[in-house]
Amino acid sequence: MTDRPLRIALAGLGTVGGGVVKALGARARELAVRAGRPLEIVAGSARDRRKPREFPTAFAWSDDPVALAHGDADVVVELIGGEDGPALALVREALKEGKHVVTANKALLARHGTALAVLAEEKNLALKFEAAAAGGIPIVKALRESLIAYGVVAVRGILNGTCNYILTQMEATGRPFADVLKDAQKLGYAEADPTLDVGGGDTAHKLALLAALAFGAAPDLGAMAVQGIAHITPEDIGFAREFGYRIKLLGIAKMTAQGLDQRVQPAMVSAGTPLGDVNGAFNAVVADTGAAGPFFFEGRGAGEAPTAGAVIADLVDIARGNIGPAFGIPARALTALPSAPHGSATSAFYLRFQVLDVPGVLAEIAGRLAEWRVSIESMIQRGRAPGEAVSIVMITHETSHGAVEGALQTIAALDHVMAPPCMIPMEAG
Repeated sequence: MTDRPLRIALAGLGTVGGGVVKALGARARELAVRAGRPLEIVAGSARDRRKPREFPTAFAWSDDPVALAHGDADVVVELIGGEDGPALALVREALKEGKHVVTANKALLARHGTALAVLAEEKNLALKFEAAAAGGIPIVKALRESLIAYGVVAVRGILNGTCNYILTQMEATGRPFADVLKDAQKLGYAEADPTLDVGGGDTAHKLALLAALAFGAAPDLGAMAVQGIAHITPEDIGFAREFGYRIKLLGIAKMTAQGLDQRVQPAMVSAGTPLGDVNGAFNAVVADTGAAGPFFFEGRGAGEAPTAGAVIADLVDIARGNIGPAFGIPARALTALPSAPHGSATSAFYLRFQVLDVPGVLAEIAGRLAEWRVSIESMIQRGRAPGEAVSIVMITHETSHGAVEGALQTIAALDHVMAPPCMIPMEAG
């Protein structure tokens, strides 16, 4: 162990940054033993220096976060957020100035990760981001280092705690999406503008990083199909329960014979399985490593302690001299892998139709499905209400997304179909 500390500049003193300061203060001795040297914050930056804080800020202060790149720190921790602006400027400048970088910024890395990793490797510097995907779950290190022997063939995960909390509460209370979202905002689980979370964008950012680690693919948001949860109704959740499933927003990256399939979508997951039983604001990831089998990771995906803990784990790695490529392979070897064609993914599907209860409507729907070679495994049709709207719900046999999508387009045009059909794929848990 050396007495020379790892000098840290910290940009962003919100929930996570404050957690880093408090943890480094409370566990200084234990962390120094594990790191082989003390970990010391020497500089910091935040939007408002005068804001009352529950932790000491007895370090050099800069109103301009980018200026931290020019100080005497060994490593810059970026907790500002945003894919461009000050966060990108700080990380670029820090690497150019020869400083290691730790970040929790999934949006930044999903957009600029390859270029930043190239820069870091040219300078023989670390670019660490354990906190950027699934909070305190050590999935980045696992995919980059622990699960490489047989390769990863698929990654599936609940990567957004806000969405999982909303879906769990809808299931528990029977209340609609909009009402539960308001509660989530009051409790601090959802932002005032929740679009990034409930629209699937946050999950997409994290999935782009996990796919890069798992498959050596350059992060590519443009290759990803993204759907959120705003259209999910209590009725869908109730029908899912009757069939033995729960609805979860999943990020899925899977290597197929036709290319890399990357999707963010609500999915039916069997109740009683590891993914199916993840509740509240928790995150979970299943990594399928083929011959070595599946590995399941679960934990808090956000919050002060889990995310700050992931940041500190990266700092300890750097203090020990563990640098290595950011995405597990040299950044210049990251490739734009061929994408699986849209609609090529296969699964069984849950379908819900809102129709007028008139003679022949079920036959019309079944006929359109048959034209697209979509066969029905099971069905629920509620009691008759002649001339009124009722729900018809079906589970299909395994078929392609494209076939179901094509069938639903023709069904939506039928006179007695009153709303766009709902389609949710079934996924293993």
